[in-house]
Amino acid sequence: MREGAFSSRLHDPRTAVVIGRWLGAALIVCFVTGLYSHVLQNPPTWLRDHLPTRPAGLYQFTQGLHVGTGIAAIPLLGAKLWTVYPRLFEWPPARSVRHALERLGILLLVASMLLELFTGLLNTLQWYVWPFPFRQTHFWLAWIALGGLLLHLAVKAPEIAAHWRRVRPGLAERRAYLTTVTLSVLAVTAVTAGQSVPWLRGLDLLAPRRPDVGPQGLPVNRTAAAAGTEQPPADWRLRVDGPHPYELTMDQLLAMDQHEADLPIACVEGWSASARWTGVRIRDLVARAGAPPTARLRITSLETAGPYAVTEMEPAYAHDPLTLLALRVNGEVLHADHGYPARVIAPGRPGVLQTKWVQQIEVIA
Repeated sequence: MREGAFSSRLHDPRTAVVIGRWLGAALIVCFVTGLYSHVLQNPPTWLRDHLPTRPAGLYQFTQGLHVGTGIAAIPLLGAKLWTVYPRLFEWPPARSVRHALERLGILLLVASMLLELFTGLLNTLQWYVWPFPFRQTHFWLAWIALGGLLLHLAVKAPEIAAHWRRVRPGLAERRAYLTTVTLSVLAVTAVTAGQSVPWLRGLDLLAPRRPDVGPQGLPVNRTAAAAGTEQPPADWRLRVDGPHPYELTMDQLLAMDQHEADLPIACVEGWSASARWTGVRIRDLVARAGAPPTARLRITSLETAGPYAVTEMEPAYAHDPLTLLALRVNGEVLHADHGYPARVIAPGRPGVLQTKWVQQIEVIA
């Protein structure tokens, strides 16, 4: 830790600022798209009637971008830490109030980002090796990271401004280093983004999902075996509760007007896949039960133990003509893993809320 031990000329403010710009942009995009996903899953009361359903692939785009920028941020964060890590060993650790704030911002930012990116990456694999709930922890870590970033930017603003532009010929080794970082980011993006970007599918080497692999050519997160729904009841009926409740058998559902919609399934883990769905419009089902156009719905699955066995649907989705109680996909009866006997499919909605194995639709407001 002696003076001069870190001899590389790349441990300098200019390199840190250049990489910091890229990393900051990735983190802001990741934060905004993650916040959008959180709002769709937990909409505040004042926003419930205004959730966007179009374009139908909006969530497919935002969540793919969220996971893509999160993965790209991993090599960027590593490059940034390598550039500045000699400063982490400064002594004394705090020489003034300003210096103490700077160190606090760095501590919050680095610790929260390492944990955020690590848990986020394992979430894409659905590998939960920690005892705390992922979604809530991920949400609050994002706010802590944002606070650390803003504090860091405020304290370092003069130095960032001084090195924002190149004022003299750049170092050859800096150009080589930044080129290596750029290629690393492009490589890790290219081999993982194919799970949501169709034209990169051929390079999808490291992503945990391929959008074309699974029953009926679609991926599956939770199987019927895991949900205990491999064998639906022989006397299955759909119950629709409202001012005028009623029940329908499968034959009665098939006798109703059938509608088709080309819609994606887009999951929080970042993968997405599009398909042609056929079924009955949700709005027709609830209108028959006497539901008003402003009605919110509660949808119950045959699954009993899953965290999304019961979901709620906001009016924007419930009354969109593309929202279906799907009975078929790509011209085939739903596979058990895709929700047989019936599942929900709606435009612009997170996959975790596209309830499978539906047994009841209830008008709640």
